[in-house]
Amino acid sequence: MADASSRRRRVVVTGAAGFIGSHLVDRLLADRCEVVGIDSFEDYYPRALKDANLAAARTSERFTLVADNLLGLAAPAAGNGERASGLARLFAGAEAVVHLAAQAGVRASWGQSFRVYSDNNVLATQVVLEACREAGVSKLVYASSSSVYGDTDQLPMIESADCRPVSPYGVTKLAGEHLCRLYHRNHGVPTVSLRFFTVYGPRQRPDMAFNIFLQALLSGRPVEVYGEGNQTRDFTYVSDIVDGIVLAMGGRDGAVYNIGGGSRVTLLEAIRTLESASGCRAEIKGESVQAGDVRHTWADLSLANTELGYSPKVSLDEGLRREAMWLRELPQSR
Repeated sequence: MADASSRRRRVVVTGAAGFIGSHLVDRLLADRCEVVGIDSFEDYYPRALKDANLAAARTSERFTLVADNLLGLAAPAAGNGERASGLARLFAGAEAVVHLAAQAGVRASWGQSFRVYSDNNVLATQVVLEACREAGVSKLVYASSSSVYGDTDQLPMIESADCRPVSPYGVTKLAGEHLCRLYHRNHGVPTVSLRFFTVYGPRQRPDMAFNIFLQALLSGRPVEVYGEGNQTRDFTYVSDIVDGIVLAMGGRDGAVYNIGGGSRVTLLEAIRTLESASGCRAEIKGESVQAGDVRHTWADLSLANTELGYSPKVSLDEGLRREAMWLRELPQSR
């Protein structure tokens, strides 16, 4: 009989087929974990891309994919006296649940689309927390966003700062943080919230800036930039984000941490780096500033470094080179 130290860790990842989720799944499998991935395969972008994200994971006997919606899974089973939700049963025995599933996109979160964001970001987070409480999960890692800070001049952004999001998307991510805090304080659910800063790298969603810019560069089209391009971002390579998530599984219960990349540059500077990474020259076309966009982001990483041992490793130059290489190899990029 195997002792406790030889048992495989079991981790549940929501949003497992997405950009960050699929990289996390690959990392956990490489770490010899048993992984349950949950994804509803929403039509925000083509399913074929998500299927490709999980191609390697699906070859592992330690990976199980549940293709379903979190709100549907949270409903109690019909008949047979079962009281726990289907989601709680999936969470049972998990060392950690990493909740990445969300409706993404700042600019699309306005107007009638907000219902989708409130369902997939707020209500879905609440049912995940309920299921963690029911199942007695050892740690819930919640994926929040730098969008919760809003358009602030207090830089770098520190976790104790006031949060005033300027987009409906940011409001929903902050609501998720508040729910985590409530469930931790009132029900003892061991939560950690991570504020991600502008994630990029291979498998990046088609609607994200670097993907759009690289597609334009590789096809000889103008690169469309909102505003004058002097806004700054703290760009974070996806493997650094994954490192932060894994470290957060051992983080302080109830804590909130910034996870950034240490690569704060203007958008125009980032485009020059993209030119070098792709070997293509950019023709820049200015567009009007979009509602919900912020001027600057910059993560103070002191808390994550001190308490988690987190430190980003991949430079912007290297990260964009890797993303450009990945994008060149996609069939639609040829």
